[in-house]
Amino acid sequence: MTAACAQAPQLPEISSANVTDGYSLEMTAKDIVALEEAAPLIAPGTSLSVTFLPDEAPAKRVAAAAAVRRLGFDPMPHFSARRIVSAGDFEGYLNDVVAEAAVTRCFVVAGDPAAAMGPYDDTSALIDTGAFERAGIKTIGIGGHPEGHPVMSAEQCWAVLESKIGNIKRRGMDAVIVTQFGFDAGAVLAWLDALRARGLDTPVHIGIPGPASIRLLLRFAARCGVGASAAVMKKYGVSIGNLLGSAGPDKLVDAFAQGLGPQHGMVRLHFYPFGGLVKTAEWIGAYRP
Repeated sequence: MTAACAQAPQLPEISSANVTDGYSLEMTAKDIVALEEAAPLIAPGTSLSVTFLPDEAPAKRVAAAAAVRRLGFDPMPHFSARRIVSAGDFEGYLNDVVAEAAVTRCFVVAGDPAAAMGPYDDTSALIDTGAFERAGIKTIGIGGHPEGHPVMSAEQCWAVLESKIGNIKRRGMDAVIVTQFGFDAGAVLAWLDALRARGLDTPVHIGIPGPASIRLLLRFAARCGVGASAAVMKKYGVSIGNLLGSAGPDKLVDAFAQGLGPQHGMVRLHFYPFGGLVKTAEWIGAYRP
């Protein structure tokens, strides 16, 4: 594929008037048909992350990334370090998404397995190979953990984050932080304050759950270690005593529209559709602060 990569425009600092501008979306390799249906509702040039799920053929992820590019969006494939079984598989997949989808932005994550299935124990091991810059990648996305990490202390999280950002920049690439989805705007705003206080000006995309059934939201929260206490869910607009029906992120996004300011630097929203790309794109288009 030879489609040229459009450079992302420089976006203004976020405000209540433009809180959804420059949003990004998550999808899986199974979502190509859903993406084709949702495409007219999604802003041209939007970044779409293609996840790295277990027991999924790399060719399917490549096809998904190529579909993202074909439909006028910017693919950002995931690389799950502990799920990659060899250097050949890693660089083969990387070179394929670059060749077939004109990829210039990748997201690296350690992955769920407790032990590595191949030579890469964590995201730093992937970055340290030098493969990304050799392939022409311009931006590397890394995870942010506003609600803490299950196996690291807060200080360890900051140290690892600073190390990754520094390493990416030394290799001539830009870094962007994408956080796990959550329901507590206060926790994210406090984390952003701490991030900027440390002198880290890296752009951040805040994880937002797309509209979904309450049961599904809580199931994903439990799976991903996301805080979903009764008090937090009440602020989100959900009673965990009543699991019927669906919920959208209206109150959460309202809180970011009101709480984000120039002191938080470059911040955008990243939506996790949980299999509902059309529903999420419709919600974004209809949202008014």
